[in-house]
Amino acid sequence: MNALLKKVHHEVRAKVRAFAEEKIKPVIGEFEAMEIFPMELIKSMRSLNIFGMHAPVEYGGQGSDYLSYIIAVEELARVDSSVAATVAAHNSLGIGPIMMFGTEAQKKKYLPPLCTAENLWGFGLTEENAGSDAQGVETQAVQNENGWLVNGHKKYITNAASDMVAGISFVAQTGLRPDGRKEFTTFLVSKDSPGYTREFMKQKFLWRAADNGMVYFNDLQIPADDQLGERGHGIKIMLKTIDSGRLSIAAMGLGLAQGAYEMAVAFAKKRKQFGQAISGFQSIAFKLADMATKIEAARNLLYNACWLKDNNQPFGKQAAMAKLYCAQVASDVASEAMQIFGGAGFFRNDEFPIERFFRDQRLLSIGEGTSEVLRMVISREVLKDE
Repeated sequence: MNALLKKVHHEVRAKVRAFAEEKIKPVIGEFEAMEIFPMELIKSMRSLNIFGMHAPVEYGGQGSDYLSYIIAVEELARVDSSVAATVAAHNSLGIGPIMMFGTEAQKKKYLPPLCTAENLWGFGLTEENAGSDAQGVETQAVQNENGWLVNGHKKYITNAASDMVAGISFVAQTGLRPDGRKEFTTFLVSKDSPGYTREFMKQKFLWRAADNGMVYFNDLQIPADDQLGERGHGIKIMLKTIDSGRLSIAAMGLGLAQGAYEMAVAFAKKRKQFGQAISGFQSIAFKLADMATKIEAARNLLYNACWLKDNNQPFGKQAAMAKLYCAQVASDVASEAMQIFGGAGFFRNDEFPIERFFRDQRLLSIGEGTSEVLRMVISREVLKDE
């Protein structure tokens, strides 16, 4: 039990867990093995009402608190990271910035079909020389009489290329500030815009059933009405978006750790050596105890950060801490679970897909802020507090 959880949170967990166990778990291994985005499976998740969970009801959302949404992502990641990433990117990176910075007209235009998952949406920051260093964005947007003319590209975008994706928000360089520094602005673009193309990325090590892709802007004309937020506020919008996104990635780490731990417990009870289940050996039992302790600590850290966000309190430091720690716990637990499985963990196994969990956890210490960058963020906040 957790003191922050209310009846609604337990209901969300039960609903999403049941769906994940019954509908996702039996089939996702095949999609993952073939690197196919499970579009019909994602469409079937509309009945869960988890797309746009925290968006206001007037735009088609559920008006839920952020903790409810985080629990939903956690439960999806407990079974599969590709599906969880699809929902997490859509909510925190897709819907999030439109909800926070969009005009009333933009919210009414874009949010309703996104909140019902009629369409999915992504967010484009990463380029060849832009990632941890957001100032490295080289995509250029030049203002003209029709709005903005854009040239450049984005890579590693979750929700980029499937037929469900309606478009993305992205950051582009829009000139120089009076002091000579680069200026960045955020834009919205629909997939059917002339000059906009996308490409599904394959041969991935992890998240093999997720829609990760490249997008290209070749003389892409964007109407002035599709500028998101104020001109020159692109980095600010990106940072605000990523604060919430870090909670989503933390939830994915927590859910993955929980799933790996449960597999390790089940396998340890089943596997016999020297005439008894290996769970009876202290070396294995202690591993399980450490895993359970780390998961509980990670859950409390993440839920507290969500409580701060839901109560309109500063949560950036806590989001960075939660993301950093949950990613590390996912890595530790998946590694120890693999050790418990031994040779049995090296092969695809739909009953105990520990090899998939072992692969999928690796992205969690990179996406939405590397662990190194997060330590920089946290240390600045800690020193400022002192």
